[in-house]
Amino acid sequence: MTENRAAASSDLLVTISNPRSPISEAYRTLRTNLQFISPDKPLQTLLVTSPGPEEGKSTMLANLAVTMAQGEKRVILVDCDLRRPSLHRLFGLTHKKGFTTMMVDDKALNDPPLQETGVAGLQVLASGELPPSPSDLLGSRRMDRVLAALKERGHGAD
Repeated sequence: MTENRAAASSDLLVTISNPRSPISEAYRTLRTNLQFISPDKPLQTLLVTSPGPEEGKSTMLANLAVTMAQGEKRVILVDCDLRRPSLHRLFGLTHKKGFTTMMVDDKALNDPPLQETGVAGLQVLASGELPPSPSDLLGSRRMDRVLAALKERGHGAD
């Protein structure tokens, strides 16, 4: 991990900075429980949301994604928060291209602007430029195409 990324992740990404802590163990337990939800059909997509801002969704999801990748899964972490995106900051990345790029650019469907995190098996699709009407994008048919492209990308080397 680069020095910039290490600094960005040191406080909130406890699964990287302190992998033997009880909190990191709790994330691994959550990962295991999610894997056993449906052993016949493994979980491929997980959506995390809540009614309000700053409740810890991004931090929780980033740490869970790290533990999933550490468990030898290929993970694409997508920041669909189009009002206050933060996943890119947790990993010390940029957010100029990302999810919204895929929503408007056909070329990006074939070559998603994924960014490496420094954690093997974990890539981030940052939010991209923030749109004027986020709910219109998230509720569009294009969203299905973006998710399908990312699923295909995530399973490409399996």
